[in-house]
Amino acid sequence: MNMQSIRMAVFGAAALTALWTGNALAQEGPEFFKGKTVNYIVATAPGGGYDTNGRLVAQFMQKHLPGSTFVVQNMPGAGHLIGANFIYASDPDGLTFGTFNTGLIYSQLSGNPGIKFDLAKMSWIGKVSSDPRVIVVSKDSGINSYEDLAKLQEPIKFASAGVGSASTIETTMLVKALGLKIEVVSGYNGSDDQLAMRRGEVQGIIGSRSTFQPFVDAGNGKLIAQIGGSETDVPQLASFVNNDDAKRVIALVESQSDISRLTAGPPDMPADRLKTLRDAYTAATSDPEFLAKAKEIGLPVDPKMGDDVGNLVKNAMNQTPEVVGFLKDSLKDN
Repeated sequence: MNMQSIRMAVFGAAALTALWTGNALAQEGPEFFKGKTVNYIVATAPGGGYDTNGRLVAQFMQKHLPGSTFVVQNMPGAGHLIGANFIYASDPDGLTFGTFNTGLIYSQLSGNPGIKFDLAKMSWIGKVSSDPRVIVVSKDSGINSYEDLAKLQEPIKFASAGVGSASTIETTMLVKALGLKIEVVSGYNGSDDQLAMRRGEVQGIIGSRSTFQPFVDAGNGKLIAQIGGSETDVPQLASFVNNDDAKRVIALVESQSDISRLTAGPPDMPADRLKTLRDAYTAATSDPEFLAKAKEIGLPVDPKMGDDVGNLVKNAMNQTPEVVGFLKDSLKDN
């Protein structure tokens, strides 16, 4: 065999090896999940929006990862810290990931000692929706506009979820920044806050629009201001303020409204497995059956995938020392 023939033979073998290796790597991700059990962690108790969303995502990711079995595990406690810490500390083999409250961005910014994770380093799979925040008042509160709320001389009560939750943190920050006469009462989970407003225990709440729109549509309350979102039927809260601290806090809360119902795993997942999970998430959240079920439960769908979500999180955490200082000050009594 002459030298040219030898070179051609070597080149051909190398090309075949590269082709085989490329095909093997292309299949390694999807093939890995066949016959495997995937643990999808939900950092809340069963019931409520996060659990409902997490189970829907897990159901349809399993559908688009043939041969896999998804098991949803609820890990409530400490304002989603327990579940998020567990996800972060898990083996990064692609078999454990899940969902938690974006309020943990506030917790990390403020230096919460219970945090054992770095959100910027997590393996971001995707997020389902964007969900603007709204100020909701009950129909019997006597308040018909944000101007009415701002003029109050005697304090009223606003409900919020557990200590450390996005609900409590955002409400506390906004009340302080805006100088509102509001007493924040935490500990209302699930639909307890809506029942409390109907009973007259509290007069309002700050929460996600998708959660409280049915409450308002049923004639039980009124939306008087909104943070973020493209809707024009409710005035933007930012239009009522000219205080720099208040503007900064509103901007921070608005950044959270863009990252709703997220899914993330521990750092350093193998690239092929992470890509497979992102592909399954993309297929799941665009599945017509998923979209129909999301509409049925009132879950807004505005998905983003992978690094796009990671960048949103990193941008939300990129705050000035002034904002971080205000956040810490707001949380002293939280």
